[in-house]
Formats: sequence, C-alpha cells, structure tokens
Amino acid sequence: MKRSNRLILLIGVFLAALAFVFVVILLSGDAGGPTGPGATTAPPAELDTVVAARDIPLGVTVTAAMVTTQKISTEDREVGALGNPSQAIGKVARQTITRGQQITAAAFLSEASPTNIECLAGFTCIAVQVDQVSGVGTLIKTGDFVDVVAEISPDSFPINYFVDPDIEPLNGEAAVYDPTSVKVLLQGIQVVATLLPPPPEAAAGAPTPAPDSGGTALTGQQEIVILAVTLQQAEVVKFAQVDGNITLTLRSPKDFVDEQSNPIIPETIETTGLILANLISDWGVLPPGFVIVPGPSPLP
Repeated sequence: MKRSNRLILLIGVFLAALAFVFVVILLSGDAGGPTGPGATTAPPAELDTVVAARDIPLGVTVTAAMVTTQKISTEDREVGALGNPSQAIGKVARQTITRGQQITAAAFLSEASPTNIECLAGFTCIAVQVDQVSGVGTLIKTGDFVDVVAEISPDSFPINYFVDPDIEPLNGEAAVYDPTSVKVLLQGIQVVATLLPPPPEAAAGAPTPAPDSGGTALTGQQEIVILAVTLQQAEVVKFAQVDGNITLTLRSPKDFVDEQSNPIIPETIETTGLILANLISDWGVLPPGFVIVPGPSPLP
C-alpha cells in the first residue's frame, strides 16, 4: 500500500471516530433534557428555609439567636418562607412564632384589615379609636407597646362637686374653674391588632400628592387599635372613652425585653397627672390675667 493511501485511511478513521463521539454527545444531551443558554433545569427538591430556634413572642425584635435554617422539601415549604436569616433579623414579630415554625414574610406584616386577632392569654381585648394626632400618625402596628393617656373634662355635671365648700370665692362672686385633668392611666399595653379604613377618595379635580414626595397627608384618618388589657384596665379605658378622650403614645420595643431578648415587664413610672393649677405652680405656666379695655372718651 502506498504511503499516501495509508495517510488517507488514517485520516478517514480519525474523522469517523470524531463523528461517533459527536453523535454520542448529541444523543446523551437529548436524553437528559435541553441544554445550553435557553435550557431549563429541574427545581431543587429541598431549599434552605428559616425556622424559629425558639419561641418568638408577639412584638419582639428578632435576633440571630432566635432563628436557624433547615433543608425543607419544596412540597412542605410554606408560601413566602424566608431562605436567609438576614431576612428576619432585626424585624419585629407581628405575630407569635413558635419554635420550629417556618418564618414567612407575613410574620412581619401588620394587616390593615385582619379577620381574626390573637388575644393574649389572661387578657381581654378592647378597641380604642384614634386619629393621626391621638394615634401617633396612625402608624401603630400589631405587637407594638403603647401608653394610654386620658384627658377628662367632666362637663356633664356641676363642677362645684369638686370645690372645697370651706373656700370662699373672691370678691363674693362665683369662682370659675378649669375642669380639665390629664393623666397617664395605663403603661406598657400591647397592641394585638389594628384596623385601618380604606383611604379616602380624592375630591374631583383635587391634586393627588406624589407617593414619594415625603409629605404627610393630614386627612383626619381614623384607626382602631385593639389593646390587650386586664378587666380592671378595661374599666379604666371605658370610663376615659365615655367622659373624656384617649391618646396613645408609642413605646420602644427594647423596653420590654432583657439583654437576651426575653420578654420582661418594665417598671411602672409614676406620674402626677396635670390640671391647670399644677401647670401654673409646678411648670411655670402663667395664669390668665385681666385685660383692661379703656372706655370711650367723653365728648368735649
């Protein structure tokens, strides 16, 4: 056999082998499913899922020690389940989370219109209506802690009920009294739910503020805040609702946990309450004074 024929034969064998390898690769790709830039892969059978390493009470800020991750099958994974602990750390639990429970994004959302509430064991739930001024801008959320401040103005019965009968009015005239009294009635009360009405519709032709303008729309929006109170506290709240009005002040959640983020009851702060006399004597408010208006000059 000539040398040139042998070379051609070797080249042919090499090309045949190369073609065979290419066919095998092509067939194996078809058998295993589509490949390449436009190909799709099967979803994993399990995913990292954030679960509670301990019970997380309502209103507690989540720390790294409270959460862990587990591999959970996609079939058993809850909708909205978090996959990384950083997505939960630093957020306030808006519902009670039990140990081993999957942590979802919904655990940190305060529903605007909940269909049920979690009334804490040993407490009863009472609703308080507030607005943008009396309810911290209607930004109070489920799990928050508030103090209840009441203003009582007993106009429904004679104010002399409170007057010392031994005190004689000045100049023989009937004395005038300011009946208003303000007091922090309850401290550290937890919010178990809030209810916000639908946003008011803009009047025809009225400009709509830009959502990112940073301004506050003073619409007089109302909010229903449901508080967990004892029966005795419920009586106090009801009296303030009937014979006065209520303002809620927002507390820091850090006041209600220790250094290990365990729930605690903070010390009650004693307050004096205020009436006009206290504002004048203790806070330096000037008392009302007389204004003498000169009469008309007589004609010459």
